Amino acid sequence: MSAGIIDTPPPVPHQPFTDASLAVAQLIRLHDEATDFLAGRFAAALRDGRPEHRVRACYPEVRISVATHALTDSRLSFGHVAGPGVYSTTVTRPRLFANYLEQQIGLLLRNHGVPVLIGVSDTPMPVHFALADGGGVTVPQDGALDFTLRDVFDVPDLATTHDEIVNGEDWRYPDGSAPLAPFTAQRVDYSLTRLAHYTATQPGHFQNHVLFTNYQFYVDEFEAYAREALADSDSGYTAFVGPGDVEITTPGAPLPAPARLPQMPSYHLKRADGNGVSLVNIGVGPSNAKTATDHIAVLRPHAWLMVGHCAGLRNSQRLGDFVLAHAYLREDHVLDDDLPVWVPIPPLAEIQIALQDAVAEVSELVGYDLKRIMRTGTVATIDNRNWELRDQSGPVHRLSQSRAIALDMESATIAANGFRFRVPYGTLLCVSDKPLHGELKLPGMASDFYRTQVARHLRIGVRAMEMLRAMPLERIHSRKLRSFEETAFL
Repeated sequence: MSAGIIDTPPPVPHQPFTDASLAVAQLIRLHDEATDFLAGRFAAALRDGRPEHRVRACYPEVRISVATHALTDSRLSFGHVAGPGVYSTTVTRPRLFANYLEQQIGLLLRNHGVPVLIGVSDTPMPVHFALADGGGVTVPQDGALDFTLRDVFDVPDLATTHDEIVNGEDWRYPDGSAPLAPFTAQRVDYSLTRLAHYTATQPGHFQNHVLFTNYQFYVDEFEAYAREALADSDSGYTAFVGPGDVEITTPGAPLPAPARLPQMPSYHLKRADGNGVSLVNIGVGPSNAKTATDHIAVLRPHAWLMVGHCAGLRNSQRLGDFVLAHAYLREDHVLDDDLPVWVPIPPLAEIQIALQDAVAEVSELVGYDLKRIMRTGTVATIDNRNWELRDQSGPVHRLSQSRAIALDMESATIAANGFRFRVPYGTLLCVSDKPLHGELKLPGMASDFYRTQVARHLRIGVRAMEMLRAMPLERIHSRKLRSFEETAFL
């Protein structure tokens, strides 16, 4: 292989755009050229052996240069840069993110009155990610080829696959430009591939409103709700998708499950505009909760909510009662390095009101009567499922000091990652046991009230999402989630 020579697509100069849709169209063209180039060269390498030169294509990018402080609407938490300077972001999968990109670029153009530049960045596109979006070609394991892959093609690079932007670590691109978006293209590509692996559905099926659960019953209830919605021509829902990308558009169509379910199966009740509802069964534990939210965050959802089971900590609670979290005691530990435990996780008014209103609507209870089935308070999240088997004096004392009313293993993780990734979050749990009061989670302990409440719970989550969907985007994405200097893109 000739040293120093790189086989790369013909150079394309950066072009200015004052129309967001045209800017996105150019991003799509440049991304297609890069992926087609790498796919073609990789296919040739499989067929003909090691290429003569190193092969490289780079991600497209958006750039903007701002000379003055913009007089923007102070109510907006996004859509403008913090001050004068040069800002950029690498972009991947622009077809998937077309609506998001057009919206965010449009706000930049409107708020700053200068064109954006669209061109090719200096960030190489790993061949793994170039081949991930179709074509059926996969990159073999290292050693399967007659040459070392990284000697010829670019491979994923941890230097550009990170969370330094969202973690507020003042990261800059190598040319000194400040980031326009919360994630680099490689970080997005990494999560898109992991998301397909963990959930067994392609990222394009995910909707803007995501429910997380830790109990299979909610999946069954979600499918039942989806079939009812598909039978209602006025619902606005167009399709339902399950693991393996099985998609149905009529209420009676079969939805076969794959022979082997993925680690975190996902289901999607779709709308044409992407504002439907996705449900992810993350299973048990903060590690799963972090993994799911780490990757779903790159899709920039408008809200995510936890609707699962919890242990009730007060004697006045009954199995089946609801818990609306307005604070979190974080003893999950999985985010300690990214978000210190001294950082408060505030309740978001819009989310709290939507959840409370949804409980009232579905349960047909209001005012003081609603307090019979729902309490608002602190939810504790721990990383030890069998905490009851240890000396209870320490944990119970902390729980009492925190005024916690419920305990689980996922909610604080999901809320904290929502805070970290600027994704509006909330939690509505259903009491499934009361370990401090002799009601352990054992077969046969569920009452009729409990069964009724669990059946309602999923529908309350969906109804809350529908209420949030009706709100303006700038109202949902609260300024409470934004720090001193934020990226312009959500």
